[in-house]
Amino acid sequence: MLGNVAPYHSICGCGIGAATLHYPDNDKLLTNGKFILTDQGHRVHNYISDITTCWPVNGKFTQKQKDIYELVLKANREVMKNCKPGVNYRDMHLLAERVLLEGLRDLGLISGDIEEMMEQRLGFIFQPHGLGHLIGLDTHDVGGYLSHCPPRSTKLGLKSLRFARNLEKGMTFTIEPGCYFIDYLLEGKENLGIDLKFLNLEKIREYQTEIDGVRIEDCVVVTDDGVENMSAEIPRTVEQIEKCMAGEEWRS
Repeated sequence: MLGNVAPYHSICGCGIGAATLHYPDNDKLLTNGKFILTDQGHRVHNYISDITTCWPVNGKFTQKQKDIYELVLKANREVMKNCKPGVNYRDMHLLAERVLLEGLRDLGLISGDIEEMMEQRLGFIFQPHGLGHLIGLDTHDVGGYLSHCPPRSTKLGLKSLRFARNLEKGMTFTIEPGCYFIDYLLEGKENLGIDLKFLNLEKIREYQTEIDGVRIEDCVVVTDDGVENMSAEIPRTVEQIEKCMAGEEWRS
């Protein structure tokens, strides 16, 4: 009955809107120098896709935009490389957080011991959502927490994870790490119990003037020994995106 109706309203956030996880307005002008995030899905024969892409409005990354975008892409690809039957998806969320925190430390946006940051759940400040979700006949498909599966965590970030199962061949799900600069989290306006000593706010603000949020979301299916990326035909690297935006052939 649903035919090919879109499974959810498109999320199209530009500038500060890209830091809002489910940005609903979609009525702002795209201006030079801003960064846009689009999260859109399609329904074909009642099966659903859910893909997020990001790019600079003018088609050219600044260095700071490139820094954060490539960091999120690295987290996405590291998770994709490590997913296979038997791997627990909660561990993949933690892997994405670790990649993100290590990269932010290398850029000077945070400082300190990574293990302490992980224990403190600092990753939640920059990625306040789960790494992904099951997908199929619904955007957030059922079966994330069945009676025989690991229970939902109570920790920040991990409790937002929509499934924490061990991966099995044939499972379809999303991999969607992100990095966002959200003022009320960065400034501790919500009492989360996270020590903000790790944050270099001055450096973060420098990046925030050029980029507010990045999410890179792919749909994958578990194979015998890994996963197949079902959204592979999308320009993902900085070079590919810049070529695509310039109307050039971007496929290598």
